[in-house]
Amino acid sequence: MSSILTNNGAMTALQTLKSVNSNLTKTQDMISTGKKVASAKDNSAIFAISKVMESDVKGFKAISDSLSLGQSSVAVARNASETVTDLLIDMKAKIVAAQEENVDRSSIQTDIDALEEQIKSVVSAAQFNGLNLIDGSSTDKMNILASLDRDANGNVTSRHIEVERQNLSVSTPVTAQTFGGTDAANTAAASAIFQGSGANTIHDDTVFDPGTNNTDTISNNANETFTIGQVAEGNSYQIVLDNVTVNVAGGGTTAGQRTFEYVARATDGTEDVARNLTNQINAFFGAATGSGLGYTVTQGTGTNTNQFTINNGDAGTSNGDINIFARVQTGGTAGSSASSGGLSAVQNIDVTTDAGATGALDAIDGLIKQATNASAAFGSAESRVETQVSFVSKLTDSLKSGIGALVDANMEEASARLQALQVQQQLAVQSLSIANQAPQSILSLFR
Repeated sequence: MSSILTNNGAMTALQTLKSVNSNLTKTQDMISTGKKVASAKDNSAIFAISKVMESDVKGFKAISDSLSLGQSSVAVARNASETVTDLLIDMKAKIVAAQEENVDRSSIQTDIDALEEQIKSVVSAAQFNGLNLIDGSSTDKMNILASLDRDANGNVTSRHIEVERQNLSVSTPVTAQTFGGTDAANTAAASAIFQGSGANTIHDDTVFDPGTNNTDTISNNANETFTIGQVAEGNSYQIVLDNVTVNVAGGGTTAGQRTFEYVARATDGTEDVARNLTNQINAFFGAATGSGLGYTVTQGTGTNTNQFTINNGDAGTSNGDINIFARVQTGGTAGSSASSGGLSAVQNIDVTTDAGATGALDAIDGLIKQATNASAAFGSAESRVETQVSFVSKLTDSLKSGIGALVDANMEEASARLQALQVQQQLAVQSLSIANQAPQSILSLFR
């Protein structure tokens, strides 16, 4: 049935044209924006997911900036601590030179003081954006924002890389070691505190006097063992070695004398005192005597860690006798250790005396170890930050790729679809035009 009031063909053609135009508009928007999901109306679920991921990308960009700042701060601290370590090694070389005979210890001390000032300068300058991790001004850890962790429920938790500060300051006030000035009650009381195995070992207030009955003699290929019997804060232990073959600056050797002293701290045990004296004497033998002489000192093991034994060569050497004097006093001051107040114990290094030179040899090793440990700690932290920087960069790229996969348009597909829709649009217009002409044919019925 034909009707001039209702044109079903035109209505069908019109709906088709509207559909084609709508799809064409979407395709044109996709091409102009480059996105297949440009707003929530395009795909609300995908749009929500992409926006959360975009917020994470922006968050990780901020994290990247935080990591870069932290990495720079740690790098400055590491470089400074490595420089301090090098300066301490230079200082050790000066101290080793002071162990020899015929050297100008006053000039060496001047060089050591100059190195101390240089260390102060390095520590003071080791700051980035006002943050100094080695000057001992704070013990608070530096927290570097490293990540934002999102769980399945959408909850976000921040993660940090903690960097421990290292105190390499040399400016903290220190107390110098002071040997005790109070005699033990008698020889027996002194021997209960500090005792040697030699027949003539006497531990009292007598000063060193070679050749008298207050000294022992260790002949070639012989030894003497010393025992720390008691320890109390302020107890002062002294060993004097005489007639030791010591290197001479510029070449050659000569018979020399060296003094080794240690004042006990409240926290020391007998093993601690024995270890310190062992280290001092060993350091001296290694720095100022020839290896062929076979001078050694060893600390006891097991139940004898409170003992140490001094050896004068072996069957293959022809060393002269070593004179040994040992004494103990009470009422001394331990002074600051190599680990107290950063590197402040550098201030106590004084090689102008025999006891100061030999004591400095052991102290500088402790200071070098402390600076080296600081360098290692900062190096480890910097490596961790670098790894996190790389990870965050890759993670950000992955998130961007994921967002692109969700919302970006396939331009090849969009181009082909655009051409197809344009053809469909032309055909739909033509179809509508034909449908609109259908009522004209009804006129022929009335002619």
